[in-house]
Amino acid sequence: MKRIAFLLILLLSKSVFCQTTFVVDNFSKDYYGKLYIADTTEVSSKGWVAIFDKKTKKQLIKINSDELTFTLHKGKVLANIKKLPYGEHSQILYEDYNFDGVKDFAIMDGQNSCYHGPSFQIYLATNKGFKQNPEYTELAHGYCGMFDIDHKTKTISTMTKSGCCWHEYSEFKVKDNKPYPIKIVEEGLSPTGITWDIEEQNLIKGKMVLSKYQLLALEVDKDNLLLSFEFENKKKMKIFKTEYILYYVFTDSEGKIELLFNDTFKYSNRENSLSFTIRNTEYIIYDHKIIAKTPNNTYEMKAVNNTKFGTLTKLKNLKIENVIF
Repeated sequence: MKRIAFLLILLLSKSVFCQTTFVVDNFSKDYYGKLYIADTTEVSSKGWVAIFDKKTKKQLIKINSDELTFTLHKGKVLANIKKLPYGEHSQILYEDYNFDGVKDFAIMDGQNSCYHGPSFQIYLATNKGFKQNPEYTELAHGYCGMFDIDHKTKTISTMTKSGCCWHEYSEFKVKDNKPYPIKIVEEGLSPTGITWDIEEQNLIKGKMVLSKYQLLALEVDKDNLLLSFEFENKKKMKIFKTEYILYYVFTDSEGKIELLFNDTFKYSNRENSLSFTIRNTEYIIYDHKIIAKTPNNTYEMKAVNNTKFGTLTKLKNLKIENVIF
């Protein structure tokens, strides 16, 4: 009998130890929170998050969840930790989300954002208390973690992804307590792995206008960069190699690719020049300039002084499959 009683006490004490309610009181002079975790021995657990009025002790908000996580800081659970996009998120975030000068609440409701990340219910402050806002809540569910806010520009930012090679970045403004997109950028790595293929939408005169462009995905180090220089209009030219393939890339001042070529080049040892032809235009690259020859005209683009790196003479000592010597 004593043994049975001892086991019952042990089981009960273990159950009590695993169930813990934390008081969260580091975010407001008017409110405090409570976090209940059903089993603190698990990485995630059922539980609830609640907000209370400090004067009246009245419960204002309560969110039940099947999957809450928590981190202790010197034995305490803290509010307003938001390490975007994948880092630690507090269960209670107390910030001004609609830029009206009054702080609102984001209450963790589980792990429903991308890659099983934290998700939140958003409650905006009104004259009649805090009211759940479905449009804001969607931003805190449909992306990676909590959204970011910029009070200077009054914009909201989100990010989501799929695997290593597709990302989406969005920016929102707010009207009548509803976020609306002003910019959406999708980037996907090309099958070759050489470029990021970008689709960018911007709100212009009430409509989302789509533009498409490419950025260089490769990080070209000095060992693989043969020649580069810049022009007066801030456009840039680079000639670089991968293991056995040579590339020419011409970009605008923002790094957007205007021309990328990796087909057959011809190298002239006498002129120390590299040439290729595309769409009836011949491009001849020298160490300090580019000459473009069309059927009707010839254009010369000179490099700006002190922007040059490298030389085409490096080609003489390389084994490149797509260069004819």
